[in-house]
Amino acid sequence: MTTATVTRWWLIRHAPVTTHGGRIYGNDDYPADCSDALTMAGLAALLPPEPVWVTTQLQRTAQTAAAIAAARGAPPPMAGIEADLAEQHFGDWQGLTHEQLASRRDGAWHRFWLAPAHEVPPGGESFEQVVERVGRAMARLTTAWPGRDIVAVAHGGSIRAALAVALEIEPERALAFAVDNCSLTRIDHIDGAGFSGGVAPKGSWRVGAVNLHPRGLTSPPRAPAADR
Repeated sequence: MTTATVTRWWLIRHAPVTTHGGRIYGNDDYPADCSDALTMAGLAALLPPEPVWVTTQLQRTAQTAAAIAAARGAPPPMAGIEADLAEQHFGDWQGLTHEQLASRRDGAWHRFWLAPAHEVPPGGESFEQVVERVGRAMARLTTAWPGRDIVAVAHGGSIRAALAVALEIEPERALAFAVDNCSLTRIDHIDGAGFSGGVAPKGSWRVGAVNLHPRGLTSPPRAPAADR
């Protein structure tokens, strides 16, 4: 009897960004506020003992990983920086407020919210494109670390994209998931058969938890929506 290989993903959204001034920051490189030691300790307690760690190229994910590692008392073994897990790029809209965009007469902002998955911000990318690149990263890392625990400190948009890949749902439906700062989402890839075409898994995915909060919080403060 062949035992299936289970690769476990522990997806953490970075700590809050407090310096954006209400502006859309998306792929901009803002720092995270990791000063909530109890939350970092709570996340540390939820994680397995010897995972492989991945962050994106944006400093807020590396800072969050470092704060969780400090709460664990040991630096994390890093698999590397994975740019395909970064937040959605909003192109020319980054750095502007929602009010500034809503006041424009070209209608692009209104179309984006009516059809948020496939609409492309000027100079940016659609959420459908985020799902595609996150799927590539999931395939790549699951193939590289089969049977391991992978802790990926990422972003609200990329975690929703990972859920779209795991559940095989339309990207627009995945946007309905709440993914708060410092929350944990758990998904597993089952099967050692690898990936077809580098993206689609031959095995199956299961979702263990979405938006799980450390310290047993039932009504956490909602993060500003300025990153999306």
